[in-house]
Amino acid sequence: MKEHQIQVRVRYSETDQMSVVYHGNYVPYFEMGRVEWLRNKGISYKSMEESGIALPIVSMTINYKKPARYDDLLTVITKFKSQSSVKIEFDCEIRNENDELLTTAHFVLVFVDVKLGKAIPPPQYILDVMSH
Repeated sequence: MKEHQIQVRVRYSETDQMSVVYHGNYVPYFEMGRVEWLRNKGISYKSMEESGIALPIVSMTINYKKPARYDDLLTVITKFKSQSSVKIEFDCEIRNENDELLTTAHFVLVFVDVKLGKAIPPPQYILDVMSH
């Protein structure tokens, strides 16, 4: 399965005076989606970092279509798009309880050896997960 979904309830602290989610708060929603996508595939992001591999974002594009509001129950959908050499790409979206598309995003992340500070190919166990 190349797609995973999580639900997130919008907290008051994530909104502005109009009860609309502040634009910068979408990035953590998408991060939760990616981390849970990995966990659902049997990969612990924490364990990966403890083994010396980080996965920083090198590019992101976010398109805001409709606002999310305080107390909305959001569905964050994370879709594996591709993996090549040192990169992994995800397409993501956020929908509200009425299944309205609120936000879309595309992320490019790079596997990095923390000690060397340089990009590396993903370990075989990650390649195995992405090929299924």
